[in-house]
This record gives sequence, structure tokens and C-alpha cells, in this order.
Amino acid sequence: MTKDEPRLRPVDLARLAGVSTQQIRNYEDAGVLPPAARTPSGYRVFGDVHRRALRAYRTMLRGYGPVTATAIMRAVHDGNVPGALALVDAAHAAQHEERASLRAASEALELLALEPPAPLPRSGGLRIGEVAALLGVRTSALRVWESAGLLTPSRERGTGYRVYEPSDVRDARLVHTLRRSHYLFDQIRPVLDDLRREGSTQALRAAITARGETLTARSRGMIEGAGALHDYLDALAPATRPTTRAKSGS
Repeated sequence: MTKDEPRLRPVDLARLAGVSTQQIRNYEDAGVLPPAARTPSGYRVFGDVHRRALRAYRTMLRGYGPVTATAIMRAVHDGNVPGALALVDAAHAAQHEERASLRAASEALELLALEPPAPLPRSGGLRIGEVAALLGVRTSALRVWESAGLLTPSRERGTGYRVYEPSDVRDARLVHTLRRSHYLFDQIRPVLDDLRREGSTQALRAAITARGETLTARSRGMIEGAGALHDYLDALAPATRPTTRAKSGS
């Protein structure tokens, strides 16, 4: 801290952020805030840099979450700015992958809506040959999908034959539809997981909409958080800002 810099107590920072004074102490201990100066009696004394760090962290929380935001700030205060930025990059990459998975699920539902399911040949479980004929695929394709963990038909007691219940036929139809649209197994698997968890295409569609809204809010929070981190880094090292020099005539 410089001599002219305002001196802030833990309670002052706590009021700015709307948290407890103990939380401010925890932030310093976790590396979210840079180390504070101490009075001769051992009380913490914070300055403007701590206020800026607190603002950056609290802003990043909305988009990056506490674990990643804490890791980013700790890396910055350890002097590892490239490592901090790598964490930012990784968070944005994970957000992109989640959005791609959501898009795959949405497209799968649209494809299914365009192809109404054919009626089952009979009630009860179907054998693998019947499912293959229903979908227009070979039985070997169904076995490959099962080996990849996409299908989980039960087995008939005694004979060991595969038995496809209506939900298994639904899953097989979804896999077949997405494979024809050149989706990979790793892209299909989370769509099936979502469908099984939600229980129906209608419930999955509602869940996709809600998840999309959450992703949009998180993306906006990440943009805001990245801006706050940028401002904090600038405040820490103004000398590192790029400058434009006039060309010398000599």
C-alpha cells in the first residue's frame, strides 16, 4: 500500500460486497485477495487493490462459479497470469461443449418430430430382428450400438435373447436418426441420457429450453467477469499495457 492509498478495514470491504467480515478474511486466506498489510497489533489493513480484486472476483462468480473464479484469482496473485488466462479459456471451451451438446439434443428432437414412430408389430418386448426390421437396419448395427453403451435391452430369462421394451425401441430409433445425420456416439450418448432422465420428448424439450436460458445467462456472466478480470489485471500492471511508439526518423 502507498502512503496516499485509502486504508480499508475488513468491515469496509464486507459492506462493499454485501458479505461478512469473516468472508473477507477467508477470501484473503484462499488467495482471492492479495495479502493484506498488518498493523502492529495484527489487524488486517486493505487498500484499493483489494477493493478491485474483490470486485473482479464477485463479478466472475456469476459466470465462472466459485471454484474456477477462486482458481483464477489465486493464479493471478501467485504471479501466474498465463495460468489464470488458461483457466478462463478452459471455462469458455467447456461452455462451448455444453452448448454443442444442447444443440444436438434440440436437433434430435426436431428430427424425431419429422419422423413419427412406426407402430410396434405387437405388444410386449420385441426381439432384435423385429427391432431391426422396424428401423430398417441390420441386427449387427443394434449390437454395435449396444456395445457402445447406447442401448441397454434386457435379456430373456433362460434363453438370453435380447428383449426390447418400448423405451428401448425409442432409444434405438433416436440413435438411428442421429447416426443418419452423422452424429458421433459421444454426441448421441448425452442426448439419450437426457431423454431417459426426463422421461419423454416433451419433458426433454422443456429441459432443453430451460438449460439454454441458463447457458445464455452464464455466457453473459462470463463476458462480464472477463471484463472485470481484464480491468483488474490492467490495474495491477499498467506498465504492461501495449503502447504505440512514433517511428524515429533516424
